[in-house]
Amino acid sequence: MASRPTVLLLNGPNLNLLGLRDPAQYGTTTLADIEKRVVELGDELGVDVVCAQSNHEGELVDRIHAARELDGVVFNPGAYAHTSIALRDAIEAVPTPCVEVHISNIHAREEFRHTSVTAPVMSGSISGCGVHGYELALRHVVWLIGRRG
Repeated sequence: MASRPTVLLLNGPNLNLLGLRDPAQYGTTTLADIEKRVVELGDELGVDVVCAQSNHEGELVDRIHAARELDGVVFNPGAYAHTSIALRDAIEAVPTPCVEVHISNIHAREEFRHTSVTAPVMSGSISGCGVHGYELALRHVVWLIGRRG
C-alpha cells in the first residue's frame, strides 16, 4: 500500500503567540487550534500534515530545504514575507508546491506589509481570510499534488 502524501504546515515568527497577540487583528484562535484543525482536514483529504513553527529565519530556511522530501507546504512566513530574500530563495530552489498564508489582509494594513517578497515564488497566496486561510491553502496544496499525480 502506498503511503499518503505529506504536507508541512510551517509558521514563522510570532505566530506562536496567536490567541494572545493583537486579537483584534488575528483573533483568539491559537496556533495549536489551527494545527489541530489542519491536521484533521488533512486526514479528511487523505494527506498527513506535519507542523512546525520557528521565530528564526535560518531554521525556517532549513525546514523549506527539508521539504524537498515532502509533497507540499502551507507556509505563513509572518513578517519575513516582507523582508526575507533568504526564504524567497529557499522556496524558489525547492520544487515542492508551497502556498503562502496570511491571516490578516496584508494589503489593507501598513504600507510596508503590502509587498510580499516570497509570494512571487509561491504556488499560491491567501491573505485576509482569517485562520480559515490555512484550510484553503491546504485544499489548494492537495489539489496541486493531485495535478502532479
